[in-house]
Amino acid sequence: MRPRTRVLVAVSASLAVGVPLVSPSSAASGGHHAEARTVVGVEFLGEVVVPTGTLFDGTEIGGLSSITYDRGRDVYYVVSDDQGNRPTGDPVRYYTVELDIDDVSSSRGDDRSDDASSDDDSSDDDSSDGGTPDAGLELEFEDVTQLFDRGKVPFAPGGVDPEGFALARGGQLYLSSEGNSLADPIIDPFVRRYNRRGKVTAELPIPDYYFSNGVDRGVRFNLSFESLNPTPNRRELVTAGEGALFQDGPASTFTNGSLARVLVYDLRGREPVTEYVYEVGPWAEPSTIFGVNGIVEVLPIDDAGTMLVMERSFSVGGILGGGTGNVVVINEISTAGATDVLGVDALYDGGAPIPLTPVSQREVFAFDDLGIPIDNIEGMTFGPQLDDGRHTLVIVSDNNFNAGQFTQFIVLALDIERDR
Repeated sequence: MRPRTRVLVAVSASLAVGVPLVSPSSAASGGHHAEARTVVGVEFLGEVVVPTGTLFDGTEIGGLSSITYDRGRDVYYVVSDDQGNRPTGDPVRYYTVELDIDDVSSSRGDDRSDDASSDDDSSDDDSSDGGTPDAGLELEFEDVTQLFDRGKVPFAPGGVDPEGFALARGGQLYLSSEGNSLADPIIDPFVRRYNRRGKVTAELPIPDYYFSNGVDRGVRFNLSFESLNPTPNRRELVTAGEGALFQDGPASTFTNGSLARVLVYDLRGREPVTEYVYEVGPWAEPSTIFGVNGIVEVLPIDDAGTMLVMERSFSVGGILGGGTGNVVVINEISTAGATDVLGVDALYDGGAPIPLTPVSQREVFAFDDLGIPIDNIEGMTFGPQLDDGRHTLVIVSDNNFNAGQFTQFIVLALDIERDR
C-alpha cells in the first residue's frame, strides 16, 4: 500500500445558532406506531469550506454528492460525482475523511453499532496519525479509493454518474448512479453494492419504468437517483428520483411542482418492496436561463417510515441562498397512510395525476435562515450522538468542480423524540 498523504482543512466558520423549528403543517404525519420519531429542534453547529482546486493524493477534491458515516471507525465516506471524463484523468472514487465536532468525542463509545463491522476488505481504513483537533470543526481527508465497474474494471469515461452513497451492515457500501438519458446509447441508472475496496458485490434490481427512452418514458436527464440511505435497523435502503419520470408528469418549474418517487429496498432479499410519491415544490426563484428543484437526499430517522428529505432548488441568477441561487430545505415526511405505487407504471393518466395519497411532509429546517452562502448541497448523514442526546447531521455540497463554487460541510444538531 502506498504511503498516504493527508489534507487538513481548518474550520472556516463555527457558530452555534439556534433555529426555531417550523410549525407542523396540516399535512403532518399521523397514525404512526409507538416507535415513530420526529424532529423537534434544530441547531446549526458550524461549517467547513474546502476551496475548489484543493488536491488530495493526486486527485482534486470536488463533486462531493453524498456522505455516509462509519460509526465503528468514526470516519465518513464521501463519494465524488466525477464521472472519470475530466481532463485531470481522476478516477471514479470516494474519500475517507475525519470530522471532529467539539464535544462529540466523549460520546463515540456509546454510538457504535454493527452496521460498520469489519469484513475482508477492512485494510482500506487502517489507522494513521493526524492532527490535534481544535475547538469547533476540523476536517481531514485520509484516503481515496477508486470505484470500479463490474469485474473490477475502471468505468468508461462518462459511463457513470455517482450520486448516492450509503454504508449498511457488514461494512458494505451502496452506490447509486443517475445514468445519462442523453448518451448514445443511453446509460441506465443503477443501485449497486460495493466492498470498501471499490469492487461491485451485488446489483439491486430497478423497476422497468425507471429505464429511459430519452423521450417520454423513464428518468429525465439529471433527475434520477440522487439519494441513498439505509433505515436505522439497516434492513432497508431508501432512494428517490430527484424529480418526476417522464410518464409521471412534468418536471418542476417556477410555476409548478413535480411528483417524485421514493423507492424502498429490502436488503435481505435485495429487491424493491414499497414505493411512495413525494410532492416536489416549484423553483424558489425564477430564471430565464436554467432552474431545477428536486430531492437530493432522503434519510430515514426511524424504522416506521419517517424520513428527512432534502429538497434543493437552484435558479441561475437567483439571489437567495446567500447569493448563490441555491435554496435548500429539509422536510420531514411520513409514509404512514401514503399510497404504495410500486409497480404502477405511470402516475399521470390523460394529462392529470392518478388518484393517490402522497407522503405527508412538513418543513423542519431552511438553510436560507443561516444567513451564509449555501452551495450546491446534495448529501447528508447522521454522525455521532452528542453528549446531550441530540443527533449530529452532517451535510456536504457538490461544487461541480467549478471555480465559482466551493465544497461545503455543514453540521447541524437535531433533537429527535418519539412521535406521540
